[in-house]
Amino acid sequence: MKKYIDTGKKDTRSGFGVGLEELGKTNENVVALCADLIGSLKMDAFIANNPERFFQIGIAEANMMGIAAGMTIGGKIPFTGTFANFSTGRVYDQIRQSIAYSGKNVKICASHAGITLGEDGATHQILEDIGLMKMLPGMVVINPCDYNQTKAATLAIAAYEGPVYLRFGRPKVANFTPEDQKFEIGKAILLQEGTDVTIVATGHLVWEALIAAETLQEKGISAEVINIHTIKPLDDEAILHSVKKTGCIVTAEEHNFLGGLGESVSRVLSLHHPTPQEFIATNDTFGESGTPAQLMEKYGLNAKAITAAAQKVIQRK
Repeated sequence: MKKYIDTGKKDTRSGFGVGLEELGKTNENVVALCADLIGSLKMDAFIANNPERFFQIGIAEANMMGIAAGMTIGGKIPFTGTFANFSTGRVYDQIRQSIAYSGKNVKICASHAGITLGEDGATHQILEDIGLMKMLPGMVVINPCDYNQTKAATLAIAAYEGPVYLRFGRPKVANFTPEDQKFEIGKAILLQEGTDVTIVATGHLVWEALIAAETLQEKGISAEVINIHTIKPLDDEAILHSVKKTGCIVTAEEHNFLGGLGESVSRVLSLHHPTPQEFIATNDTFGESGTPAQLMEKYGLNAKAITAAAQKVIQRK
């Protein structure tokens, strides 16, 4: 079993900031817009190097989406930045009408996603954003797992023509993917091969899935772990190839089980290869205030929960 090493905990939002800074140097069409959260989105370096290509919109997120859509007409590649809650729920109409409907080349970059936003509580957390975004025709939905992968994803979406929702987080988490990785939109990454159960995870839950796989190995269970960084378009082939071998699957995400990765996987399985599945996700609920670790424990979004789900789904084969 391959052993992954945490090279030092970093927040994924900083991976976005470094990626955006690099784009500022390499792609003159990239512009950035922010809704009064420059520090939280780690946009400082981009602004320092490219002040004429940054636009502070203030607490007017709907206006920011409309401005970004308009900028694409002149050939610009706008990256909008605010919390995931305000990047989606607050501005859904503007995204649908001004960006998705006409396929505008806007990159909606959303920090502080999920419940690991922590102490700010339910009004600032969001657990339904993946569902909101994946239902929009033509919208690509990306949820990278660590600092390195978030940086790589930020670079990759600038080269993609069309609307993208890039989701990342606030807390410092394990940084374990290669620093020099090439990010391929829509292509899952097989982290570890296994024969008894497939674990498909996204975002912060990928590292937890790897920890769970180690625990399962100690119990004599061979787990295959797949990093689904792109939820739409989903890598159906990778999922089907795995479950045809293992015969069961666990999906893990920091999102409501309604409308998230798990339901997308269920659609693939029901159409092509019905397979027992267990969901690691929040159970149709809002979050609450607490530390990220406390909330992940309370809502069952960690390695312990993934391990238990894997043991349960194996019994259903």
